Amino acid sequence: MSAWDAGLYLQFAYERARPAVDLISRIELHNPAHIVDIGCGPGNSAKMLHERWPQATITGVDNSAEMLAEAAAAHPNWRWVKADAANWSSQQRFDLVFSNAALHWLPGHAKLFPRLFEMVSGGGAFALQMPANFHAPAHRIMGEVAQEPQWRDALQNASAGIGVESLSFYYDLLHPLASSLDLWETEYLHILDGPEAILEWIRGTGMRPYLQALPDDQQRKDFQDLCLERLRKAYPQRPSGKVLFPFRRIFVIAYRAA
Repeated sequence: MSAWDAGLYLQFAYERARPAVDLISRIELHNPAHIVDIGCGPGNSAKMLHERWPQATITGVDNSAEMLAEAAAAHPNWRWVKADAANWSSQQRFDLVFSNAALHWLPGHAKLFPRLFEMVSGGGAFALQMPANFHAPAHRIMGEVAQEPQWRDALQNASAGIGVESLSFYYDLLHPLASSLDLWETEYLHILDGPEAILEWIRGTGMRPYLQALPDDQQRKDFQDLCLERLRKAYPQRPSGKVLFPFRRIFVIAYRAA
């Protein structure tokens, strides 16, 4: 369970792409020459960055060999770097340091974000999006199931270090460094094909730390089955058979003076 499943992640590629589209469309850079995508995954957001700025050189950074293999197969001419964003650094400066739904996996934002901002060249930007959905029923259910007696010891620290701070935190952190800031939040209302689809969504992302911590496939199946039972109650099917899956995300763009 240590590897990222690119196929599972891409199962909801359209829904996962919407925040990246919104973020990219709001970046006020005319023609960045060098772009780095931190936590690039299978290359979806890098492709969107290239579509907006086709003359830019693209570098993707991710710690998953599986995700990078998917990205490199689709875009073999771009530069793909296997590294942990928590400590990755580059002597090169980038006109755009970009990250879509990745930095919430890393702790210590008070030090991490200024370090990433240092890689932005003059007149460039640091732009990121992160989920801020950790108080939603789906996350609450995973936490509650993790407290069941059979899993409590194995899962007590499973989700430690994962999360985001408030927008005011990021404003206070980056304001002394940036020439201007743009911060906002959006709650997307995804329409999915039943509670099972919600389980598939979180299996590819937020449930991964719990599943990784369990010792065998049977326990992982039991954990998922119990979560699904509770997801059915928390996200009731509409008369159409669909379920509504609200998902809140936060966005930050910090510009460096020219």
